Amino acid sequence: MKAYSREVSVALTLGGLLLGLAIFAPSFYQAQPLLSLAAREAPTLVAACGMALVILCRQIDISIGAQFSVCSVCAGLLAGAHWPIPLVLSASITIGASLGALNGSLVAGLGLPSIVVTLATMVTWREGLRWLRQGIWVDLPEGFQWFGLRQSAGQWTIIILALTVLVLLALFMKHLAAGRFIYAVGSDAEAARLAGIRPRRITFAVFVFAGALVGLAAMMNVAQSPQVDPNSGTGLELKTIAAVVVGGVAISGGRGNLWGVFAGLLLLACLGPALTHLHVQAYWEKAIQGSVILLAVVADGGHRRNQGSP
Repeated sequence: MKAYSREVSVALTLGGLLLGLAIFAPSFYQAQPLLSLAAREAPTLVAACGMALVILCRQIDISIGAQFSVCSVCAGLLAGAHWPIPLVLSASITIGASLGALNGSLVAGLGLPSIVVTLATMVTWREGLRWLRQGIWVDLPEGFQWFGLRQSAGQWTIIILALTVLVLLALFMKHLAAGRFIYAVGSDAEAARLAGIRPRRITFAVFVFAGALVGLAAMMNVAQSPQVDPNSGTGLELKTIAAVVVGGVAISGGRGNLWGVFAGLLLLACLGPALTHLHVQAYWEKAIQGSVILLAVVADGGHRRNQGSP
């Protein structure tokens, strides 16, 4: 139980919030608004899974918001060129993986700090996209939205896809050797190397895989609108990092799981609508979110001190 105390506390906090809403704001539980909220947050969940893998490997990627925007615009342009939906999806994932591979090459190959590398690539991709599009949105062809399905069916498809990614990755991290290698590298890269693991190869693979997940998330987001916003990924990096940290993944790497990330994202995603239904001023949302994140960081620091970590 000790190993999962953070995840349990987040789940209990979420349960308390939902119970309070059931008592004081039952109007929160309306099927269509909740379905729309879940579909809107589904791409963030997929991107947050990628961010969790990076942080578990003791790295950081603050360029995923820019990657998300690039993949979204590329997917929109390809859809506008009448590419079939499966090819657009494959292209978006490939572009995301390629952007992640560039980050991984600089971090793992040259040994550069990930915070510096991803800051540079974030600015490069974001400003390049701004120059290319000049703020002009990309129009999608008729029939592309919701993957060509009805809205409710499309929303359920996006939600189920995100949950499938979550479950598969959680099983991957728990049961496969590659998942344990990520934990080992994040805990102590030198000890992992002495045990026969190649930390640089693992780090590179994590950045590539996280980029591929961002490409998938971008496609899931593009399918929800008739147009693509070139700035659609703005703030995504902060949102995913917040979900990961609140969900119990140690910012120092090597500890945490994806179920906690899921609970953390649900908690943060429900705060805004909850405050609206409770008739609380909107400006409190960011303050409360910031407080939750700060408490999570403080709790992580307390855990590290108790474990004798530096």
